[in-house]
Amino acid sequence: MKTVMKLGIVLLAISLIAVAVGCTSGEEATPTPTNTPTATPTPPPKEIKVGVIGPMSFIQGKHHLYGAQMARDEINAAGGVMVGDEAYQITLVDIDSNEIVSPTDAVTAMEKLITVDKVDFVVGGFRSESVLAMQDKAMEYQMIFLGAGASDNELTKRVAQDYDKYKYWFRVTPVNGSNLVRISFMLAGMVAQKIGALGVAPKIAILAENVKWADLLVAAAQQTFTAPPDAGGMGLEVVGVWRPSQLATDVTAELTAIEAAGANIIYTAVSGPLGVAYTSQWGELQIPAASVGINVEAQKGGFLEATGGYGAYETTLNTYARVKMANETIPFYDSFVEEFGEIPIYTAGTYDAIMILKGAIESAGTLDSDAVVTALEATDMSGPAGRVVFMGTDTETPHDVTWGPGYVTGVGVQWQDGKLVAVWPDAGGRLDPLFYEGTVDYVVPPWVVTALTQ
Repeated sequence: MKTVMKLGIVLLAISLIAVAVGCTSGEEATPTPTNTPTATPTPPPKEIKVGVIGPMSFIQGKHHLYGAQMARDEINAAGGVMVGDEAYQITLVDIDSNEIVSPTDAVTAMEKLITVDKVDFVVGGFRSESVLAMQDKAMEYQMIFLGAGASDNELTKRVAQDYDKYKYWFRVTPVNGSNLVRISFMLAGMVAQKIGALGVAPKIAILAENVKWADLLVAAAQQTFTAPPDAGGMGLEVVGVWRPSQLATDVTAELTAIEAAGANIIYTAVSGPLGVAYTSQWGELQIPAASVGINVEAQKGGFLEATGGYGAYETTLNTYARVKMANETIPFYDSFVEEFGEIPIYTAGTYDAIMILKGAIESAGTLDSDAVVTALEATDMSGPAGRVVFMGTDTETPHDVTWGPGYVTGVGVQWQDGKLVAVWPDAGGRLDPLFYEGTVDYVVPPWVVTALTQ
């Protein structure tokens, strides 16, 4: 028995040796390499994170995002932003501020961008009450915030009053309160001349949404419209002021009262959804008064459809139009329409903001906020809205864009024959010799002409 067990053990040992030998003979196993180089993983590209903040449920916020996306794509396709000798790609982080409804939500959104999303810069902002609060939050973190929508002069007056705290704020669109007053009043003056040419005395009603940014315009309008020309006014009769909610969906009572007051011009200061309801009912009721001023909803490509066609002849201030304000204007305008299927409204100024930011970062050679602020203050750039040069710290509103011929001016646009066309500055107008190639004559709504000449 022991002999058998010993024999079994010997046979098992021989079998194991045979298996081991088989593994190294005949078809030899591939030896494990000992010096194969390990592939070095490609490091992710360096990035600059730009927060895009706006009311994303509304067209104003959507165009904040669209403008930023266009700038990002162009910059990245061209190699990115050079910070010293290193190339950085632009990455966007968009967030809905809900600022038309809630300033509190807007501040929360700003803080999230800064503390959670860890963005390097912020662009956007629309409703002044909310942007003032967002500005304070951004300044707490020394976050550069390039505004592209809110108009309140207080935003840049703060820079003059407390430079060290507010120097990180810049407004890149030509929409500060003073400019809105200046340009929209020139538009109203142009329309008043056309009404006067019909042989009637211009009488103007003021319709402004009941929000902070419009307060300045209402006060200035009452004074400027009624003052005699030799005192810098227009010598018009103001028949009344109406202040509906920015979210109103029915303004027939206001329009009926305006008609009863004998107005033949309605000066508007409307930036939110009210603009569609107002114009729809103005056109449907054929109120015998030309509408002119500020109506942000009328800047968008789908405005006629949104108003059921009743928005024809509405006239509003805008930042962009398909006219040659600068070499970049028409290419930008056409690219925007091709990519998004929409006409750019003024909040698409986030495009300009990011392009300006790129130039400042490259000039500074760093992402350090203070160094970039210094470079931003030296900006002199031609963009779709015109030549951008920021106002100096010796002015009342530092870090606003310089306004006027040779810089940015904005334009007046009107819906004519299904198209949004530029009608101001008009040739030989109050800004003569300023004139943009492609501008056409303003047209008084036909039903207004009929009502005033019967």
